[in-house]
Amino acid sequence: MLWINETLAIQDWELSESFMRASGPGGQNVNKVSTAVELRFEAERSPALSASVKTRLKKLAGRRWTLEGALVIQVEDTRSQARNRELARERLAELIRAALVVPKRRIATKPTYGSQLRRVAAKTQRGVVKSLRGKPVEDE
Repeated sequence: MLWINETLAIQDWELSESFMRASGPGGQNVNKVSTAVELRFEAERSPALSASVKTRLKKLAGRRWTLEGALVIQVEDTRSQARNRELARERLAELIRAALVVPKRRIATKPTYGSQLRRVAAKTQRGVVKSLRGKPVEDE
């Protein structure tokens, strides 16, 4: 069981791990031992998450979200399989914690009358500056 916070936990049946050989440094160890971890969380079928949390999680996950509704996290940071498993679970928990936060609704506001006047005055001043850059007008 993976605890996200005090009230939310992900059951073991919702998670599946597979191991593969990692790329990068590690010498012969890389060629022999499967240390990289692919953690798969069946988010769409999860009873622990509400629909709104699933929607936010899908948006946060981006390319890590599959067509079947699963979230796939790959970790090959360390040479230790156990440490990579821990990192994958931590990253999943952080992602779900971020999805649990309900974004604050933006309240549309109108610009103040004073700010509108200042904007128009600044535009007029800028236009004057630009008009002074032209060639002088010859009086006849």
